[in-house]
Amino acid sequence: MRLIYLHQYFTTPQMPGGTRSYEMARRMVARGHEVHMVTADASGRGRGWRETEEAGIHVHWCPVPNLRDRVYGRRLRAFLGFAWAAARKAAALPGDVVFATSTPLTIALPAVYAARRKGLPMVFEVRDLWPEMPIAMGVLRGRLPIAAARWLERFAYRHAAHVIALAPGMKEGIAATGCPEERITVVPNACDLERFRVPAQCGHEFRRRRAWLEDRPLVVYAGALGVANGVDYLARLAAATLPRDPEVRFLVVGSDREEKNLRATAKRLGVLGVNLFIEPAVAKAEMPVLVSAADLCTCLLLNVKELWTNSPNKLFDALAAGRPIAVNSRHGWAAEMIRQTGCGLVLDPEDLAQAAQDLVAALRDECWHRRARAAAAHLAETRFDRERLFAVWEEVLLRFAPQEALRKAA
Repeated sequence: MRLIYLHQYFTTPQMPGGTRSYEMARRMVARGHEVHMVTADASGRGRGWRETEEAGIHVHWCPVPNLRDRVYGRRLRAFLGFAWAAARKAAALPGDVVFATSTPLTIALPAVYAARRKGLPMVFEVRDLWPEMPIAMGVLRGRLPIAAARWLERFAYRHAAHVIALAPGMKEGIAATGCPEERITVVPNACDLERFRVPAQCGHEFRRRRAWLEDRPLVVYAGALGVANGVDYLARLAAATLPRDPEVRFLVVGSDREEKNLRATAKRLGVLGVNLFIEPAVAKAEMPVLVSAADLCTCLLLNVKELWTNSPNKLFDALAAGRPIAVNSRHGWAAEMIRQTGCGLVLDPEDLAQAAQDLVAALRDECWHRRARAAAAHLAETRFDRERLFAVWEEVLLRFAPQEALRKAA
């Protein structure tokens, strides 16, 4: 099968960010399929398309400046500019199935164009429920922009032969728009066991290189510092933890629009460089060492109902490494999973004193920590192993590939 794969934010393990598309695409190549990835080069360097080969994937990069601009209007123009360029590129590529993964939702435009132009089926993957999330956060405002976003959402689902959702709550949200449930399959983010099961020595060396850490308890947040993440929560948690247990260390590894606000909050609360430390984002390939050094990994989001369906990569990285995970939402599928399995902590999103008390009690309880690590590893192996979930994902795509293409791949 020849797959035309559109992902605006495609990254490889040598780049910061999630690598779901890379991992899925390289497995398709290993199974004998041909994959053309159409993506944006956020650096904006160069004047035209360039092509690289990544693990057998033909990656087509389009330079797009302002892709991560703080100003929403400039960012939207960048999205639409990429959509226009990607539509023409995708329509010119050989393919049997068109696959597009959001966000942003504008990725549906080139996917539908290419699929209709070439007479191919289109499968659409939903990573976040848009436009519900930006509306709830106040990022998307005004009657006309909201109406346009909702139209685009229905447009994407209506033209998709099938929709893949990353969490059960997302499936419910998609079905609520009128998309038949039988056309929706849940394939969550996954655990890359072979990448994250690293020798214990890696974590020990990571700790030794930081005089402020060494053998102290370590709480890690590694990922985007976007508005939705609300990572200033960790600064406030560090401030509440400091008088209870001054030895506990908090480490934020990442970069994005909210880094400046995080630093300002941490400095104002007197924890920056005391028990909270901030380091630049690292490539995905470096993440296993970082996570292996952690006693607890965190997955943080604003306390907004529309974010409860989120399926963040950092949660699955922690599980893959057998590390307990903490979320700061009482609701949603991740919080419920933690309660059911004991693989981590559900921290109060508003009562920081209570959250700090629960955090310190867990970190200083060796029995709890041992059980939580075992539960995390068990979940990774039995529910979220990438190989298992890839098989489900591939099966969805194969439903729409012509038989001649399948015979060639076999």
